[in-house]
Amino acid sequence: MRIITKLAATCLVAFSLLGATLAAAQPGPNNTLIFVGSVIADANSAPTGPMTIEVVEGRITSITPGQDTELADHDTTVIDLSDKTVLPGLIDLHTHLSGDPSGEFWRAATTPPEYYTLIAAKNARITALAGFTTVRDLGSRTDQVTQMLRRATAEGLAPGPRVVTSARTIAIVGGHGDTNGFTKHVNDAITSDFACTGPVECAEKVRLASKYGADLIKITATGGVLSQQGRGLEAHFSDAEMRAIVETAEKLGLKVAAHAHGARGIEAAARAGVHTIEHGTYIDEQAAKVMRENGTILVPTLMAFQGIKKNLGKGFYTPVVEDKIRAVSAYAETIVERARQWNVKIAFGTDAGVFPHGENAGELALLRAGGMSNREALASATSYAAEVLGMENEIGRLAPGYSADIIAVDGNPLDNVAVLEQVDFVMVRGRVIE
Repeated sequence: MRIITKLAATCLVAFSLLGATLAAAQPGPNNTLIFVGSVIADANSAPTGPMTIEVVEGRITSITPGQDTELADHDTTVIDLSDKTVLPGLIDLHTHLSGDPSGEFWRAATTPPEYYTLIAAKNARITALAGFTTVRDLGSRTDQVTQMLRRATAEGLAPGPRVVTSARTIAIVGGHGDTNGFTKHVNDAITSDFACTGPVECAEKVRLASKYGADLIKITATGGVLSQQGRGLEAHFSDAEMRAIVETAEKLGLKVAAHAHGARGIEAAARAGVHTIEHGTYIDEQAAKVMRENGTILVPTLMAFQGIKKNLGKGFYTPVVEDKIRAVSAYAETIVERARQWNVKIAFGTDAGVFPHGENAGELALLRAGGMSNREALASATSYAAEVLGMENEIGRLAPGYSADIIAVDGNPLDNVAVLEQVDFVMVRGRVIE
């Protein structure tokens, strides 16, 4: 890759003094031409020959055949990707940017929010460099962390993807997502403001999430694997509580994502009207039927299951967590296969943070192993993921008027989607991530 700028040498020297990290986060000149070897405009398109992509003010203005350097005037930046295939930036619908893999649950009582903010900024850059230009972040460690990261990446103050966030997670008192594992006086001191009991209180938590800037609502509809709560993986909320959450969210223009493992918990959440089921470990035919009837989408997060299995038997997790990991592992291998058998729609999401950030694209090969084609896997992380977010006219494909969220790779992901595990160039909103 070569980036050629027709600017005075003195200007180049001055800009270089700002440093690589700052430069990566700053908008470039208003006009950028990208010469590419081939374009895959979306998952349903075939690769083209050489093309030129014009980007103005962070948006694609044209995609035209050929490569003509004479199109560039004195203040145009030219990016040479003539030996690469370019395609839309990838979208991960389930991340936790403010966290890294850890079995040390006690850190909740010892780590201040400022540290999680730094972790989130670090992981935002790593995630973008891996080719993910938009993420849906489902549950931050502390209040306002991902809302502020959303603003910083949007304004170009920090390099990273576009962030759509649920902020904090709504959980039942004492369930997965609430504080567990400490003595009473410590639990009382750090208990989340987003734990609830009863329909009225649960509706209030939705309003509170909206008040503090959530883009959507995340609930833990069932027990979870990595918390110290060890009483199974079935439904946590009552039907009335989940209906109150979904109905309140709808009135505020928000969708609901539901962490759900157990089949009956999946079924109950889908019947209540949640938009997506996260994980879906024990999905069965009855749960799938209710999901289809209600238009509920599955986000299987296969990388998370792979990540946690690697740490078994190493003292990384507590015994109660290890027991749950072993219980889900066999079922996790066939989530996609079962969902496809029963015609459940599937979108891309990884649960990054449970495993190391930056390895998100490994999910694509796991989707392939579950029976999806290369084209279906790519669509799940681009055009279909954009549709899930309600942003299909903004991201998920390369076309005039769309955000300049562009990645470049060697090879053709429609022949082998695994090539997306090595991304060579990333642009988010017209800004090159370095």
